Amino acid sequence: MNKKYNSQLLPLIAEMQKRKILCYLANILVTFAGIDFLQLNTIKTLEIMKFFTNLFFVLLLLTSCQSKTDGNKWQSLFDGKTLDGWKVSNPEEESINVENEAIRLSGADASIFYNGEFKNFEFEALVKTGEGAVSGILFHTQYQTEDTSSDGYEVQINNNYPGTFENDDPRKTGSISNVRNIYYPYVRNDEWFKIRIKVVENHIQVFIDDQKVNDYVEPENPWRWEGGESVITGTGTIALKGQEAGSSVWYKQIRIRNVGDADRRELNVSKQWDTQVTRLMAKGFPLVDYHVHLKGGLTLEDVVENSQKSGINYGIAPNCGLHFPVTNDSSLNAYLNEVSDAPTFKGMQAEGREWVNLFSAEAIAQFDYVFTDAMTFTDYKGRRNRIWIPEEVWVDDKEQFMNQLVEKIEAIFSQEPVDIYVNPTVLPDELADEYDALWTEERKQKVINVLAENGVALEINARYRLPKPDMIKMAKKAGLKFSFGTNNTGKELGQLDYCLEMIDECDLKPDDMFEIKPDSLKPINVKGLPANITG
Repeated sequence: MNKKYNSQLLPLIAEMQKRKILCYLANILVTFAGIDFLQLNTIKTLEIMKFFTNLFFVLLLLTSCQSKTDGNKWQSLFDGKTLDGWKVSNPEEESINVENEAIRLSGADASIFYNGEFKNFEFEALVKTGEGAVSGILFHTQYQTEDTSSDGYEVQINNNYPGTFENDDPRKTGSISNVRNIYYPYVRNDEWFKIRIKVVENHIQVFIDDQKVNDYVEPENPWRWEGGESVITGTGTIALKGQEAGSSVWYKQIRIRNVGDADRRELNVSKQWDTQVTRLMAKGFPLVDYHVHLKGGLTLEDVVENSQKSGINYGIAPNCGLHFPVTNDSSLNAYLNEVSDAPTFKGMQAEGREWVNLFSAEAIAQFDYVFTDAMTFTDYKGRRNRIWIPEEVWVDDKEQFMNQLVEKIEAIFSQEPVDIYVNPTVLPDELADEYDALWTEERKQKVINVLAENGVALEINARYRLPKPDMIKMAKKAGLKFSFGTNNTGKELGQLDYCLEMIDECDLKPDDMFEIKPDSLKPINVKGLPANITG
């Protein structure tokens, strides 16, 4: 329509609609109120009609708001009896059924899709997993009969403790699969728990038993792996799928509610960092910093917030040993009670050589892992060296000191029940400039050999930027596993820069990385504590 006539007609149409409403209201008044407009003067009539017109629009607005509120109410997706409203991806598959008011998925081909479209929403369900079970909740997806993970996001359901199964998937419950993976198991198999997923535009949050465990903001045009180009926010349905043959997962009290549209959320991190993290996680690379201390003002809340912001998983560890805050079973148990609910791994830093006489094996076994270094030892003359403190280290002869240090490392890691050698190959300040000359290939190989023989992982330390690439390559050739560690001294945790550099420079793969051992394989339970102090 011509813009000139359009601008002239629109006001006329609006006026006609207004008069129609006025007439309608007048009829109401005549019919129900007994008002005769013919007996009223024109001004009085217009005032009364104007009042009721305003009243009409107020009522219309309230009705509109009420309709919107109703649309945000929880909607049940499962009646507890049938699969009405759901579509099975493989109708011939007998691994999907309803039992005890729950949907049971058994086997790798068990997938069902809800008949509905959702954009911004909150989804809730109660979930229980059997031993070995792995499942997923898909959203913004479409009905598919094959490769159900190729379209939309998937929130992982996997409560198997790390290392429990030979082919254990490291991505645990709450992971936004291949985008923001979680490696710590929040809940256990055979226990009902509540999962909640909230999606508002480009913002995805995952809650387990009302505790937020994942918080991801999707950038514009995010990097995605080949075949994962459709793993983006948008619109789509909800799907539940099983992933492991011979196992079962149950879903019940499944419901959803719409959430209103909103502006896109700004990124918590740079797009470059988002791409780097997603690339690693899509490859299955476990991005975990196992060496974090709650010191220098760093709180547990800070660690959790940083994890959800950066995508880095964390393991927190107290310093346990002589003259440290944790010095016996009592203080150790008190610490574990304080952090028991934290969504992080719990590690123990075994300090000095006296630690083996300060704690019981039962107390130590409560930790997910134990690590130590060789920065504290007693030298040939009976002097207790702490090589990071210039006033407490004695170097009478450089070569003799190095030979002694390597011997101490061999004694420590052949006898002490630890998982990881941290702060590796650090030297006293007075020798640091001669690092390359003093750490000969023969000495490095001796260290690698004792670690390999005792199944001890080698930390790649972001703070000290050690060990150097040549030793990492030697260790990889020998079959060692690696962990990443910050060893922070304050609140700043950084982004594991050196560790990530070494992935590319040393061609590290996901299989090269350290994983938490099940209880039966923990060094403290296999090796036990040595009878005497090692160093």
